[in-house]
Amino acid sequence: MTGGTRQLVDAFGEGAATQDGVALVVRRADEAGPADLVAADAVLFATPENLASMAGMMKDFFDRSYYPALGRVEGKPYATLVCAGSDGQGAARQIARIATGWRMKPVAAPLVVITHAQTPEAIMAPKRIEAASLARARELGAAMAAAVSMGIW
Repeated sequence: MTGGTRQLVDAFGEGAATQDGVALVVRRADEAGPADLVAADAVLFATPENLASMAGMMKDFFDRSYYPALGRVEGKPYATLVCAGSDGQGAARQIARIATGWRMKPVAAPLVVITHAQTPEAIMAPKRIEAASLARARELGAAMAAAVSMGIW
């Protein structure tokens, strides 16, 4: 809603685009479903953290996708990106628990970006993610795409 997660996903995509032969498909949680998850060679779960939890739309994606994808994504590589005001660990833990249930393979520590937004005004204001955090997202995208391109996963 405030653009922070989108900026990080865009940076991830820029990094992934550095690898020839890798097609990046980006879906908002409300547009994605189990077929997208099953079809992917690797997955980035990206969400803002709201009230120490993943965003509601991300939870909805997992609710709609969990059982249809169960047994169909085992071993699939994934990474997590969380844009948070102060912590981000709650959302990262929730995603890890779900991915563990699917028996997916984490390929990087969760990338948690803290915006330090603490007041209602700052929380609701459009975000501008710092260059160092965008660079980390680009590096993650490049690394994941390179591994897919090389057939590591």
